[in-house]
Amino acid sequence: MINKTVRDVSEALEGVHDGMTFMLGGFGLSGIPENAISELVRLNLKNLTCISNNAGVDDFGLGLLLQKKQINKMISSYVGENAEFERQMLSGELDVELTPQGTLAAKCQAAQQGFPAIYTPAGYGTEVAEGKETREFNGKMYVLEEAYKADFAFVKAWKGDKAGNLIFKGTARNFNPVMCGAATITVAEVEELVEPGELDPNQIHIPGIFVQRIFQGKDYEKRIEQRTVRQK
Repeated sequence: MINKTVRDVSEALEGVHDGMTFMLGGFGLSGIPENAISELVRLNLKNLTCISNNAGVDDFGLGLLLQKKQINKMISSYVGENAEFERQMLSGELDVELTPQGTLAAKCQAAQQGFPAIYTPAGYGTEVAEGKETREFNGKMYVLEEAYKADFAFVKAWKGDKAGNLIFKGTARNFNPVMCGAATITVAEVEELVEPGELDPNQIHIPGIFVQRIFQGKDYEKRIEQRTVRQK
């Protein structure tokens, strides 16, 4: 029987080292791999390239890595909630590659599916397209975007089984699925780890073939990025 479980987050991150490129799932603070991020902070790795839609906030998520200046380059789409990110970017301490959100997802998915590149109309005629191949299809111009190359992908799922099959819940079904299998090693942390056969096959979002390591996560804070309530 296939068993991809590892003991804990420490074993799940075996092999990570300075200078690597990581994908990290999540949207804002929803569905982020909290345990993996905490372990990366503890390991104090340096010169990292991180591919993530967001960059966390100042005291949570990828913001914790930014505080310790562990990230050398961020490839992201929306980064407006992190003052330290802004400071490092404007000072030149942090290399930033801003990417249209749909292009970010598509480049992850291309890597997942084994495609070297995609054509997208997003960014044509802007700075995004500078230095890149462009081509016309059916009267419309497209930009060639190469698929991402990452060493590890860290994702967070609601449920998973020991064979690596994953189910994502609610908003956590964002960048997590397209990052599974898009790196050399995909590490999944789950809120609930079950035996193979316990998940309804019709509910599985990502099959275990895209996951190399899976572990039972713990102590999830599940913070809300912007809490807005109606005044009484």
